[in-house]
Amino acid sequence: MAIPRTCIDRAWLRNLLFVRLVARLVSFPAKIDKTMKTSLASLQEWVDQVASHTRAAQVHWCTGDDAENRQLVAQMLESGDLLELNQETHPNCYLHRSDPEDVARVEHLTFVCTPNRDEAGPNNNWMDPKEARALMDGLFAGCMADRTMYVIPYCMGPINSPLSRLGVEITDSPYVVANMRLMTRMGTPALRRIEEEGYFVKGLHSTGELDPDRRYIMHFPTELSIMSFGSGYGGNALLGKKCHALRIASYQARTEGWLAEHMLIVGIENPQGETRYIAGAFPSACGKTNLAMLIPPEAYREAGWKVWTVGDDICWLHPGDDGRLYAVNPEAGFFGVAPGTSQDTNPNALAMLNRDAIFTNVAVTDDNQPWWEGLDDRRPVKDWQGRDFDPKRGAAAHPNSRFTVPISRCPSFSNEAENPKGVPIDAIIFGGRRASLVPLVMEARDWNHGVLMGATMASETTAAATGKVGVVRRDPMAMKPFCGYNFADYWAHWLSFGQRMDRLPKVFQVNWFRRDDDGGFLWPGFTENMRVLEWILKRCKGETEARETPVGRVPAADDINLDGLDEVPDMETLLAVSKDGWTREIADIEKYLEEFSGRLPETLREELEKSRKAL
Repeated sequence: MAIPRTCIDRAWLRNLLFVRLVARLVSFPAKIDKTMKTSLASLQEWVDQVASHTRAAQVHWCTGDDAENRQLVAQMLESGDLLELNQETHPNCYLHRSDPEDVARVEHLTFVCTPNRDEAGPNNNWMDPKEARALMDGLFAGCMADRTMYVIPYCMGPINSPLSRLGVEITDSPYVVANMRLMTRMGTPALRRIEEEGYFVKGLHSTGELDPDRRYIMHFPTELSIMSFGSGYGGNALLGKKCHALRIASYQARTEGWLAEHMLIVGIENPQGETRYIAGAFPSACGKTNLAMLIPPEAYREAGWKVWTVGDDICWLHPGDDGRLYAVNPEAGFFGVAPGTSQDTNPNALAMLNRDAIFTNVAVTDDNQPWWEGLDDRRPVKDWQGRDFDPKRGAAAHPNSRFTVPISRCPSFSNEAENPKGVPIDAIIFGGRRASLVPLVMEARDWNHGVLMGATMASETTAAATGKVGVVRRDPMAMKPFCGYNFADYWAHWLSFGQRMDRLPKVFQVNWFRRDDDGGFLWPGFTENMRVLEWILKRCKGETEARETPVGRVPAADDINLDGLDEVPDMETLLAVSKDGWTREIADIEKYLEEFSGRLPETLREELEKSRKAL
């Protein structure tokens, strides 16, 4: 039975409640071990209730150890959920092919379920919590009758850090278990901390029948719980990732006084041995992973510059006692986009993908190695669906194909990623894909203006989400798909830090993707982005000047170090601020902000008016 997609029909809902009641009356697990698996009564009761409701064939509490992982891998190889790749070239590497209709986040089927619609805001799909839970309970009734139910205790962040938060995901997917083991601190150590604190986010997931008409991802922020049904794709199924670490954590962060952000964390070490840290927000597939693993240009390396990777996707920012923001990466692995990753674009990423990795929806070569567009000039033999490769059918690897690998495999991995105190942030960068208008780099006037920059940033859409590619949309702080509550309240929360902290990071906006009249990129990007980061860090210490413009501060054309570049970019165009273009942009921004007019902080209107008057 297809579930109504745009709203919940009341008669259908009453029927669903009746079906759920019947399912509960007849539901009983076939081989449930009633032995207490945890000393935390609330956790045990929840697991038992879910096992009964889903009619799980058996329940497995995940330990996260090597023996368990080997058993799961062997099980998935036998079932076909995983395919073994060339073990000589890629030891302990496997390929997963998802359902062709289950290959990306489904933002239109992702809901935030708050007591009233305004709390979720126009930036989220909303559903009444009671209706949402009734819908999901109906879907989950009996869904694991012939499956193992896995209980995954996990810790987001270093296991001994007070900045970390805890969760438990229940799933019927061994693929999810294997990926959560790579992406989080999962298993017995996490369970012990959960038992000590008695506080955790509840996540319930089932692949169901992988029916796109029976697919929903529901978030209940006030209850700190998640329910996901009908998808096996990463962000929809690995509930510790976007669901917990951003949508639920953003709500937790507002309540507790910190920030949960869709940001990389990177350390830049200068020739004097001083390392300073930058957090950066970029929409998916906009170069965030490349920047997190950046290798400095040769001249910089020879001078002693180094780059250290703390995280590539999610950043939790907590106020420190010294008035600075400290960042921790809640994840323990990378869930990166494969296409475009190569020796030229991201050698650090490529270096870590030759062992201990799970690939999803990539192609394979004739000797069974993983392959994707942009990797090299080899020709694959099988595409991402397992068919003989035919260019007429499109790309060999799905545009949103992924790799999952432990962060510790990265050659530029920083041990500070395990620092329980986090790392101090000097600069926050907002960036996206803009073919025109936005300069290569621009500094905010102050914290409030920086919040406006982040709140109104726009980018061309990519293949990481379903829908059209290349459409410019507003993506505040790169959090459009991930903020767990009303954006207006979220921006107010950001602004509040300016009132209570005195050593906040400087805020910048970057755009690596500006094009010339022929459609070519004006900036070489990739490793050369180090040149822009150097200017940013100099600005943080007051070591270089900036030119005032109506919309922010930009470098002079000769302030960016271009030594060693084969071709000198057109810096005048890259740093230009068009009066007409920005006048239109401000009008568009004003129209966008009106969507939040009932709750919009007046400070953002004031900052926008400053730019308008300056123009």
